[in-house]
Amino acid sequence: MKPHEHVATFGTIDGELRLAGQPLSRLAARIGSTPFFAYDRGLIDARVDLLRSLLPARVELSYAMKANPMPAVVQHLANRVDRIDVASAGEMQHALDTRIRPDRVSFAGPGKTPAEIRQAVAAGIIVEVESPTELRRVADAGDALGLHPHVAVRVNPDFAVKGSGMRMGGGPQQFGIDAEQVPGVLTEFGAAVDVLGFHVFAGSQNLNAEIIAEAQGRTVDLVTSLAEHLRSPLRYLNLGGGFGIPYTEKDQPLDLAAVAENLGALVDGPIAQRFPQASPVIELGRFLIGESGVYVTRVVDRKVSRGKTFLVVDGGMHHQLAASGNFGQAIRRNYPVVVGNRAAEAGEDAVTVVGCLCTPLDLLGDDIALPPAEIDDLVVIFQQGAYGLTASPTAFLGHPAPAEVLV
Repeated sequence: MKPHEHVATFGTIDGELRLAGQPLSRLAARIGSTPFFAYDRGLIDARVDLLRSLLPARVELSYAMKANPMPAVVQHLANRVDRIDVASAGEMQHALDTRIRPDRVSFAGPGKTPAEIRQAVAAGIIVEVESPTELRRVADAGDALGLHPHVAVRVNPDFAVKGSGMRMGGGPQQFGIDAEQVPGVLTEFGAAVDVLGFHVFAGSQNLNAEIIAEAQGRTVDLVTSLAEHLRSPLRYLNLGGGFGIPYTEKDQPLDLAAVAENLGALVDGPIAQRFPQASPVIELGRFLIGESGVYVTRVVDRKVSRGKTFLVVDGGMHHQLAASGNFGQAIRRNYPVVVGNRAAEAGEDAVTVVGCLCTPLDLLGDDIALPPAEIDDLVVIFQQGAYGLTASPTAFLGHPAPAEVLV
């Protein structure tokens, strides 16, 4: 998708990018400083509504808090989704501060400490175990607290998902218990905990509906074979997510309708037949929140070096590591960038946007077309609702942290 398509999503007022019904310059004045992240609650709600309208009614939505743990965002989404997934004790506390019941909070991720596990068991949340050792620790915590812990086994599937931004299943992985090991683990520890079901998540940031559909079908088949080893009927089926969003001009949006059609066939067919007590869960982070956010940074210098024009801004990769190409990308590609206070103007200048850090890695836009930008103009990067501030090295070089607002 091209930058002007993202501008159209937000709209303009008097030639400026619109955020929550006001021009960008007014929002910047309200916040008082740059850089900042702004998340549009109207776009968040629209994305949830779209998912609700297309996905089967029986499917539950879980928000993967790792995508954006800003408390205001979490509280807002807690009123719109069915579940929350966390990946640390800190995120667990944020989730427990919302209206979501503890038994509808899941705790995933390798390397959970005994203290974190004890907290989770005491709170009554679902611990998604990633290894036999972790399952033993959950059982020990339950024994010490006099509780029967709620558990889901995260399964490392015997298949890989192609086309994912990050592969998190198939082959050797730190995530989950290998599918072939699961029956033995359930036999050894199944009586000590309440195993509700399984979580299978093989990859993230996938824009190919056919690949996602195939992975979901194979997941249902895998879980069907593993469910035979449970001591009680399967009640929890987390199919993961992995729904991607378009970051570069070459990316095309995911065909959500095609994904939903396939999922509907699975829910009405094998899932209903084999797991009548289960609530299928789709766990989403980036797809729920990613397109609702922007990162806004101010031009502090414009310079020409041997014929190449640079816009130097007061933000950078310490706030938005992914946009700089240093968050796992094999090849760096530009994210959509505009001059937000001149969003209606055509791009005429070929410029390179760099941050304020003392490293050549601090690159936010390489040889991109923008309107002639001057000092104090506001540069906007789109697709910044997920894996932005908290996924970036904010302490690097000691620059101030940006503001975050939900508007």
